[in-house]
Amino acid sequence: MTIGITGGIGSGKSTIAAELAKQGYPVYDTDREAKRIIVHNPAVRSQIETLFGSEVFDGDTYLTDKVAAQVFADPDLLHRLNAIVHPAVRFDVEHWAKGKNVCFVECAILYESGMNTLCDKVVYIDAPEEIRIARTVARDHSNPEQVKARIQAQKNDARALADIVLVNDGSVPVHDLAAEVLKRI
Repeated sequence: MTIGITGGIGSGKSTIAAELAKQGYPVYDTDREAKRIIVHNPAVRSQIETLFGSEVFDGDTYLTDKVAAQVFADPDLLHRLNAIVHPAVRFDVEHWAKGKNVCFVECAILYESGMNTLCDKVVYIDAPEEIRIARTVARDHSNPEQVKARIQAQKNDARALADIVLVNDGSVPVHDLAAEVLKRI
């Protein structure tokens, strides 16, 4: 059984996924694994270099800031990047999940990437906007206005589409939220 974990920036989806991993459940972090694939999959890397130029790599480091500055100014470029990365990550998830009894796929853009179709159930982690902003500012050392802009850019229907919605406002320990995920799947 493959369970998707999604939610907006600062919602705590990564914290809950980390708790599940700590308890021994396999967790695929799509952000981390996408960066690995971009750097180490020759076909993906070549397509990205063709799209952006080789200067978006510094050896085995993918310079996400250089790419982000371009794609957020040009929606077509973002679409073209996603058309390279999403299928490669999807392929990787499919092979990673094979044979696993229960596993989790953490993905901020689960529905937008089509990754939800690999999942038997989807858990949406939510939190009030002011908490999401505070968490993200503390984690990324960004300013609140930048975080608000990212939250607005991420608005989607994921909450309404999810099978399970949990609120992570800090009133319930992460361990208990992870236990609730396990109970409800």
